[in-house]
Amino acid sequence: MPLVSSKEMVNDAYRNHYAIGAFPAHNLEMIRAVTEAADDLSVPIILQSTPATIYYMGMDHMVSMVKTAADGVSVPVSLHLDHGESIRTVHQCVRGGYNSIMIDGSLLPFEENIDLVKQVVSVCHDVDVPVEAELGAIGKADDESQDMEYYTDPSMAEEFVYRTKIDFLAAAFGTAHGQYKKAPRLDFDRVKKISEQTGVPIVMHGASGVPDEDLKRAIGCGVSKVNFSTELKQAFFKELSHFLHENPLQNDPRKVFVTSREAVKSIVKEKLLLLKPIPKAVQ
Repeated sequence: MPLVSSKEMVNDAYRNHYAIGAFPAHNLEMIRAVTEAADDLSVPIILQSTPATIYYMGMDHMVSMVKTAADGVSVPVSLHLDHGESIRTVHQCVRGGYNSIMIDGSLLPFEENIDLVKQVVSVCHDVDVPVEAELGAIGKADDESQDMEYYTDPSMAEEFVYRTKIDFLAAAFGTAHGQYKKAPRLDFDRVKKISEQTGVPIVMHGASGVPDEDLKRAIGCGVSKVNFSTELKQAFFKELSHFLHENPLQNDPRKVFVTSREAVKSIVKEKLLLLKPIPKAVQ
């Protein structure tokens, strides 16, 4: 089916206490793995790309591949900009066909972050594109210096959402991007307060490596969009390495990536089953 906005799917998840999975669109194999997994389980999904991925693939290639993949399945698919860094990138993505936007001004002072986000909201809401923004600092998993002082403050989050009119809030409450050296310790009380005081869906970044029970508990606290990336990349390259080791003379790109795509598809299904109960008829 044609690409759809992420707003309706994420808001429904928020109202009904489940979450939408958001996965990286690094290449054709990832895009197919994610959309096929979602179609098999009859659940909506979000494909997302950072500015670096757009630069690598090219805007037209990115949008065309995602649109083609979405047209080939019967579930809602949204194309989301992840960690957009500038108004210029936002304009390019909206014009290019993205129907969901994240602007990341989390490293800016509070007022500057608000000013940047308000500009983006003005641009996007005029064309019915929802906006996600970040408050606090969702760091990297290998950064030992992470401290609770960088976590999102619930009172500031309430003001931030009220003044910017964003649709979703990326909150910092213990997760991080990348591969964890040890299981993260999530501040569930904090994310619950953020959800209650803002009244908008909360986005969990850095979900790869978060224990299943913690993921489910976070959803119960208001998390309605969950971003996965690292585990998919790990599965892809682990299987690719295995395939090349077992088939050292294989030089056909049409065959090299098939098992890697299936490995990613398997991981995506596991994650989707965690985020929302799946009817037995489609399991």
